[in-house]
Amino acid sequence: MSDQATILYWIRRDMRVSDNPALSEAVNSGAYVLPVFIYDDWFSQLGAAPKFRLEKSLVSLQKQYEQLGSYLTIRKGPARAVLRELINETGATSVVWSRDLDPNAIERDTEIKQDLKANCINAKSYRGQVLFEPWKVSTKTGGFYRVYTPFWNSVKDQFVDLTLNSPNSISSPSERPPTLTVEDLSLGAAMSGGSNILGKYIEAGELAAQTKLKNFLDGPVSNYSEDRNIPHLNATSLLSDHLAWGEISPNQCWNSAFPTFLDGVMGAETFLKELVWREFAYHLIYHTPHIVSKSWREEWEAFPWRTDSNHEDVIAWKQGRTGIPFVDAAMREMYVTGRMHNRGRMMVASFLTKHLMTHWRIGLEWFSDCLIDWDPASNAMGWQWSAGSGPDATPYFRVFNPVTQLQKFDPEGIYTKRWIAELSDTPSDTSLSYFNAIPKHWKFDKESVYPPAIMSPEEGRKRALEVYSNRGF
Repeated sequence: MSDQATILYWIRRDMRVSDNPALSEAVNSGAYVLPVFIYDDWFSQLGAAPKFRLEKSLVSLQKQYEQLGSYLTIRKGPARAVLRELINETGATSVVWSRDLDPNAIERDTEIKQDLKANCINAKSYRGQVLFEPWKVSTKTGGFYRVYTPFWNSVKDQFVDLTLNSPNSISSPSERPPTLTVEDLSLGAAMSGGSNILGKYIEAGELAAQTKLKNFLDGPVSNYSEDRNIPHLNATSLLSDHLAWGEISPNQCWNSAFPTFLDGVMGAETFLKELVWREFAYHLIYHTPHIVSKSWREEWEAFPWRTDSNHEDVIAWKQGRTGIPFVDAAMREMYVTGRMHNRGRMMVASFLTKHLMTHWRIGLEWFSDCLIDWDPASNAMGWQWSAGSGPDATPYFRVFNPVTQLQKFDPEGIYTKRWIAELSDTPSDTSLSYFNAIPKHWKFDKESVYPPAIMSPEEGRKRALEVYSNRGF
């Protein structure tokens, strides 16, 4: 190897080269930079759809590094051991990375940083997933925020770091370390036949993310405040999976949208608030890490949730066959595209946790397997918000009515017909795709009859309120 110093840039969920503080610092140091992705336990525990989405992201990122004169090294195993191997192989004297803020990642990174420093290796982490580090945002009394609106009011006028440009080139060691290929990781294996359907709806990579942001700000943002609630419209940014995998940074989104907000476009303010809603999720996962596994409000640990994930009602919910069109359409959209409209997410989560009185963890785990935009912080906060056990200033006894919600947001049935073939004499291609996307052992096809409702919204709401009352909630 050359006498020139080498820095290992450890890639995790920061699959981009622009606005990447860790990468920029490494490149600007004048040292060789060795980008490395490690498929460790954190990634191996991902669900089927997130792994499949990760595969697409890695393929795109690999091409980006090649275009910059570098290459991507891929290894598999415990991150601590793999980094030691690479340090021995390359003579690297530093390791840098973008911080992850979920509890498992923090535990891993803390141990690795201590180990590296104990062995005289420079180790430094940088902001990467959020606009504001959670420990830098506090209430007037020095605590953390528990309610979104005060959090928004606290950060909305704070300075957001300027967007960093992509490096023009990356100088890496000429002697390339041994590496796996993306294909070696078999990230799409768990998808089985569904990958052929889902793959049509994935546009991975930094360029795709930046193009979507530009297109959104050039048009849909103007009516975003109202149109984002209409599930059949193409009215959202479609950036959720790109943000989840770090193909675009929240800073890039904020700094691009903020001038539009200053021009008086109210939809831009709503978009900024949605970015901060994501930010709030990370604020909470950092300060209250139990949100990923236990009820955020401790008193809800005693709530009598149904915990049988194989109950017939839960199976019907998972299969998108509850007989409640809004719920079923949203679930089927997820199986075909890997995404779900936000209004649909609220419907399916409320129905599971309140009408069916089923533990939010069952929904959280199912989404973790099925969403390409799965994010540990947003998924946990979203489910607990819907269940009533999480950070929500509105009453826990709010129960969405999926029938009246559908009448309000899809009065002509455009969304439901798009995703439920059994409700149309001439089923759309998207609705028929559901039958090819789902597991074969479900044994449904286009000849299947749409089921009657497993429960009326009125009955479910009444039962939920009775349980709340009887348990003293």
